[in-house]
Amino acid sequence: MTDLVSTDWLAGQLDAPDICIVDATRHHFEPERDSAAEYAAGHIPGAVFLDLLTLVDPDAATDNTLPTKARFEQRMRQLGIDNSQRIVIYDDSVVKTAMRAWFMFRLFGLEQVYVLDGGLARWKAEGRPLESGEVSRPASSYVASFDPSRLYAKGDVLANIETRERLHLDGRGSQHFTGQDDDPTPGIAPGHVPGSINVPFWDLFTPEGLMKSDDELRALFAGHGVDTARPAVVSCGGGVVACALALALRRLGNDEVALYDGSWTEWGADPALPKALGTN
Repeated sequence: MTDLVSTDWLAGQLDAPDICIVDATRHHFEPERDSAAEYAAGHIPGAVFLDLLTLVDPDAATDNTLPTKARFEQRMRQLGIDNSQRIVIYDDSVVKTAMRAWFMFRLFGLEQVYVLDGGLARWKAEGRPLESGEVSRPASSYVASFDPSRLYAKGDVLANIETRERLHLDGRGSQHFTGQDDDPTPGIAPGHVPGSINVPFWDLFTPEGLMKSDDELRALFAGHGVDTARPAVVSCGGGVVACALALALRRLGNDEVALYDGSWTEWGADPALPKALGTN
């Protein structure tokens, strides 16, 4: 399935009336960087700024939780986004936040959604045009839907330890998965969900920041003992980089992938939940 588009392709589509370009940059681990200011200073022509920092559920128990359907719908209307458009999302983030946005858009019913392979870094490296300032589009009348099959809650993950209904893939680095290093968030226990498989998300990408080819992805997953045809649940530290695993699996034909949005931030904070250390 094609969920990635190239910079060459996008460059040829900039003037297409049904193209909507979205900057979904958010700097989770670089607090000194301001994604909104960077967008205003230089973005792909025509791109609107998503502002993932505010597109969350402020009432949720954990930070950075997916927004409610109503909050997402309101933001899409403000940005002039609806299902009549081909939506291309990019970022300039080390944690590939465009893939979080891609997952979110599909969760709430937007269908023609693509991620720019290589993101803004590749666009700029190729000397392609940028523009500055804000971009506004006419408001839309978008009505969101919601697909609950794309999400797993804590209870679902707990039940899955016994049923093994889905493979559980964890996209964190191995040092956090095994518990070798403490979690960077105070109060979060080390380790992983019992039975989960560690596939560090950065292994999905080439040194140039492009997602690896389908054959390379198949080999990568096979090396971790992952049957890419099986239904899966994906998680990470906070539900962001796990979305890259979801996109990679979909590229290989598997759309039965749910996100555990609370991820280790939620699981590791609950002393009542089982935790494993070491390799699986």
